[in-house]
Amino acid sequence: MKLVKKTLIFAAALFCAAGAFAQQHITNFGVVDTTKVYEQFFRNSSAVKSYEEKRAAFQEEISRRADEIRSLQAKLQEAQDLGMDADVKKYQDSIKIKSSNLKSYTQQKNTELNNIKNNLSNNNEFYKNLNRTIKKVAENEGLSMVINLQQSNSILWYSPAVDITDKVIESLEQQ
Repeated sequence: MKLVKKTLIFAAALFCAAGAFAQQHITNFGVVDTTKVYEQFFRNSSAVKSYEEKRAAFQEEISRRADEIRSLQAKLQEAQDLGMDADVKKYQDSIKIKSSNLKSYTQQKNTELNNIKNNLSNNNEFYKNLNRTIKKVAENEGLSMVINLQQSNSILWYSPAVDITDKVIESLEQQ
């Protein structure tokens, strides 16, 4: 009887301990590379295509202007070699003006491109949708927390098994 009583007490204690263990919530983490999601999601959007077209057109114009300056520099060198002082002065002045104009144009267009890029990356509707999608994927995966890889430089290592980036992209593309 004493053995049965001890066994029952042991079983009850074991049962209580198992119940307490089962009630513990194990936190599961996931990570998302939001930059990758953004780039993948917007890669084919008209806004990004427009940005890329403007960037290419600006670069083409910058290259054209730089080629023009290089041509003037070659003419300047030729004029210097031939001792044509009047032409040397003319080419120097022209190079100075065109270089200044190119610098101004480049600064202006870089500012314009940066503004367009910032508007693209601060698209509130996209981020609202992204947050809803991350929540949905995280809940489907049984995750308690999702960390943004781009904004947490305290992550020293993570297993690829917790990276839900591709699932988020897939879910966004299905919407």
